[in-house]
Amino acid sequence: MTDAWWRNAVVYQVYPRSFADTDGDGVGDIAGVTRRIDHLWALGVDAVWLSPFYPSPLADGGYDVADFRGVDPLLGSLSDFDALVAAAHERGIRVIVDIVPNHTSERHPWFQEALAAGPGSAARERYIFRDGRGENGERPPSDWRSAFGGPAWSRVPDGQWYLHLFAPEQPDLNWKHPGVRAEFADILRFWSRRGVDGFRIDVADALMKDLSEPLREVVAVSGGDDFDDIAANPDHPFRDRPETHGIYREWRAVFEEFDPPRMAVAEAWLPSERLMPYLRSDELHVAFNFEFLSCGWDADAYRRVIDANIGGASSVGTVATWVISNHDVVRPVSALGLPAGTDTNAWLLSGGTRPPVDPERGLRRARAAALLELGLPGSTYIYQGEELGLPEVADLVPDMLHDPTWQRSGGETKGRDGCRVPIPWERAGPSFGFSAVPGWLPQPSDWGEWSVQAQSGDPDSTLELYRRAIRTRRAFAADESFAWDPDLDKGDVLAFRRGADWLVLVNTGPAPVPLPEGEVVLASAALEGRTLPGDTAVWLRR
Repeated sequence: MTDAWWRNAVVYQVYPRSFADTDGDGVGDIAGVTRRIDHLWALGVDAVWLSPFYPSPLADGGYDVADFRGVDPLLGSLSDFDALVAAAHERGIRVIVDIVPNHTSERHPWFQEALAAGPGSAARERYIFRDGRGENGERPPSDWRSAFGGPAWSRVPDGQWYLHLFAPEQPDLNWKHPGVRAEFADILRFWSRRGVDGFRIDVADALMKDLSEPLREVVAVSGGDDFDDIAANPDHPFRDRPETHGIYREWRAVFEEFDPPRMAVAEAWLPSERLMPYLRSDELHVAFNFEFLSCGWDADAYRRVIDANIGGASSVGTVATWVISNHDVVRPVSALGLPAGTDTNAWLLSGGTRPPVDPERGLRRARAAALLELGLPGSTYIYQGEELGLPEVADLVPDMLHDPTWQRSGGETKGRDGCRVPIPWERAGPSFGFSAVPGWLPQPSDWGEWSVQAQSGDPDSTLELYRRAIRTRRAFAADESFAWDPDLDKGDVLAFRRGADWLVLVNTGPAPVPLPEGEVVLASAALEGRTLPGDTAVWLRR
């Protein structure tokens, strides 16, 4: 294993509250990850990424952090975390943890101190407080909008307003403050000393804001509410500010203090040309390629995104990172089973009925997409349950929802709970082996069929497809070469070469196409003689 293990790693994302529960309260915990660590070992992944497990009031699923150096008592203790790291490392699995640097919880001691200290205090300088507009300061300081709906400013009793790009319970930190920068450098060291191998950086591009007065207005797209759009606001006041890069140069120096150096993967929903500067040799290592996730099932879109991200990553000396799902998006089995162009939020609001999903087509495409992403050079991130082919749980009723987007949008955006439902481990039981009781979000009654127990040993199952693919991938993953096949890559068929011997083909169209010569090592669905059916991927060795 080398210091640059992350270049071709397969990383498994765990959403701890929905992975496995050991204490019977219906909420997943750190000990549950340790108990199920052999599932990850059998899957063959190189690392596990843990979504936030820190003490939190759970206004935003744990991304509102009250203590960056602890474990939420609902999920366990630091001793439980240490045991997990030890168990993972014993199996050759590295550990990545989520860092949430843009904001804290409103319950964080710093913010409580800021509220008590009042306007003009040193404590308020750690956050972004401003006087309001209007004769009595009754209007927010700017038109900036929260990603969860509504204004990005909330007023406190003494009349000032504070910035929160997400929920009001998540006040934004002031990253121009030296104390904030020093605090997070120490947080990185704290977890690195506990054996953490890397960090996933939440909203990595939003830390620095242009706070010069008067605060600049933001152009909404087509008169709508999307104030985050970079294309409409190339000099955006709170996204992708050039000053942000200085933060990550400081962080890179912290990572290099350790042997082996720690790594970092950025979450930044940016086009590739704006994402790549974050991955220069003195900044972060890799970044999620969300353009790939957004391609739909379109060969030309895939080609453009693959070329842009492989080329862009190579230009700064790193590799592309591929994802088809995570804890924030509709699961691919459902998304790829919907008609092209479907508004997934409207679909969620209908309870997943309008339009209806074609589950067979969705699963077939999701399996092919898995072979596509695992066949590409670079690293791949798998979200828990993706390896089981789990669909989105779209019919959660309002009183079951936890995502703050539901309330903040006035019921216009259903939110992300449908992809966060606890995963099934066994065919039967009150929560299919997730817990001894029903889970914190209800699972569909048929989820036993999708469980690890039901799929293990079934050669046609999605779980066994992932196991074979990850194992087979090791034969060519370290060779970062990539080339489109000039004869085969055309129309609906993606075809590219990996190394000297491997050929990946993905038929995104409906009609079967002839297979070239070569040994079929892996296919996402049954082949029809020497043809590649529609919505199917294959790995050939020639």
